[in-house]
Amino acid sequence: MTIKLHYKYYKPSIISLLTDFFIFIIGFFVVIEWLPLTTNTPYEKYTGAAVFYYLIWVLISYYLGRYRPLHKLKYINQTLHLFYVSILSFGIAWFLSFLFFDGYYSVYIIFTYTSFIVGITFIFYLIYFMLLYAVEYEDEPIKILEREAAYLKPAPPLDNVSYETLCKTLAAHSCQKALEFLSNQADLRSGNTYVNFSTSFFDVNAKPNYIYSTIINLEKLNNIRNINKLFTVVNQKLPDDGRFVCCFESKSTRKKRILNSLPFGINYIYYSINYIYRRLMPKVFFSRRLYYDFTQGKNRILTKAEVFGRLYFCGFEVLVDKKIGELHYVYARRIQQPKPTTKKSYGPLIKLRRVGKNGKIFDVYKIRTMHSYSEYLQAYVYDHYDLQEGGKFNNDIRISTLGRIMRKYFLDELPMLLNLLKGDMKIVGVRPLSNHYFNLYSKELQEKRVKFKPGLLPPFYADMPQTMEEIQDSEMKYLTQCEEKGTFLTDFCYFFKILKNIFFKSARSA
Repeated sequence: MTIKLHYKYYKPSIISLLTDFFIFIIGFFVVIEWLPLTTNTPYEKYTGAAVFYYLIWVLISYYLGRYRPLHKLKYINQTLHLFYVSILSFGIAWFLSFLFFDGYYSVYIIFTYTSFIVGITFIFYLIYFMLLYAVEYEDEPIKILEREAAYLKPAPPLDNVSYETLCKTLAAHSCQKALEFLSNQADLRSGNTYVNFSTSFFDVNAKPNYIYSTIINLEKLNNIRNINKLFTVVNQKLPDDGRFVCCFESKSTRKKRILNSLPFGINYIYYSINYIYRRLMPKVFFSRRLYYDFTQGKNRILTKAEVFGRLYFCGFEVLVDKKIGELHYVYARRIQQPKPTTKKSYGPLIKLRRVGKNGKIFDVYKIRTMHSYSEYLQAYVYDHYDLQEGGKFNNDIRISTLGRIMRKYFLDELPMLLNLLKGDMKIVGVRPLSNHYFNLYSKELQEKRVKFKPGLLPPFYADMPQTMEEIQDSEMKYLTQCEEKGTFLTDFCYFFKILKNIFFKSARSA
């Protein structure tokens, strides 16, 4: 194998230079302190030689291109260049020592020093390129096309034989109850209804635009690698107000199925392992790509909130959902264009867009307590779930089990201290709201809200309101007092009322 030289001048990467520098220093101290040496003054003897050896290493590395930006290089090539540099550097150092110093410097020391540097650098490359491989996993986004004349193109109905064949296929693939549900939601006899059984979005993408008023995808979403791509393609193929049906196994259903199918103790162990493998690994940045490489994305654990959130994110509105057997069937309507594709973060710290003082939109920092894509379900939850005491929603599907615990003890709000330090919020004040909830408030309350900064401790905890109307009355009273008595005095009084209710009356955010 030939060595590819890079004699053309380039700006070396500072990170690569510093990495080599620190590895050389660490290696020098390890060799001097740990190896049995024949000299009593090893630092005086080897410091100058180590500096000279480092300069040889840097020059050869530069000419072989090792100091180009790492993210633009390939792992194999960089590893080979490391191997070449080590051989050439060792050879030159040994030759100069033999020629000019008559073996004054031990070949064993030079070889050990070189081996240590190569070993540590190799480990660094391995970790770096593994992380780079994981982080750079992003499929090419579907281009969202402008819609022109998005009206349904009528098609002739199916003949009796084709219709009966389709019904038999649907019943065999799913079940009779699923067939009945599909028949109630869509006209299966219509030539404008398309049924897809594939795990890939390519089959749908190959269909002409606006031919089908209803698209039914009967492969459960847990086995589909690019769910958002499928939803986006379906959105583009459907005419305005088109309908879409999909199905999935929810997290709660899988948990119940596993726990009921295995002996007690073993069932919880197996479910925990399954949850880590099928739910967490596809979400964590350093394991996501490896997971998809091994499994092709099949049999993932999905929550109801995530599936619904993805549908709303991709321009659909959920009309009907029904559990049939172990699968949830969802009947949705196309209402708008999909949102632009963005990289989703599944980390524990999230940023939420909220309305602040003077109507300025700012990011509120919180610990994640909701399932992914829950931020797109505010309108759905508001329309489908009743409010409990305190203005919270009953059985809010968006909140995870761990999230409920964190909300109970205010742990999810600790990162909001960053907003306090940045000056976006103050200690006492109305809760920062999303645009959706802000627009649900009366015009008068909206105008009062934007006059003041939102706060970490809302007046809710002082007045303990039970309904949405009482919450708004509580905020109106607080804001009016801020206008009449001043913000400092009002916040001072509310602060002690809030602490009293939190510690002695168990006021909680969940």
